Amino acid sequence: MFSGNEWIIVVVVALVLFGGSQIPKLARSLGQAQKEFKAGISEGESEEAAEKADEKKADAKKADAKKDSTSDA
Repeated sequence: MFSGNEWIIVVVVALVLFGGSQIPKLARSLGQAQKEFKAGISEGESEEAAEKADEKKADAKKADAKKDSTSDA
């Protein structure tokens, strides 16, 4: 990844580009964006799991209905 000297260069460039007063605002915005991204990912995973569970229930109902119709004949 980055070594110590490279991090120092990155920090100096960030200070020059954004100014000392803008760095906390930038860090806060990045943290909020990361939190929203993680929440969106977990929400998508939970929706996907719910859809899979619904599909399994529907498949089980179809199998039961098919079994009942073949046993009646």
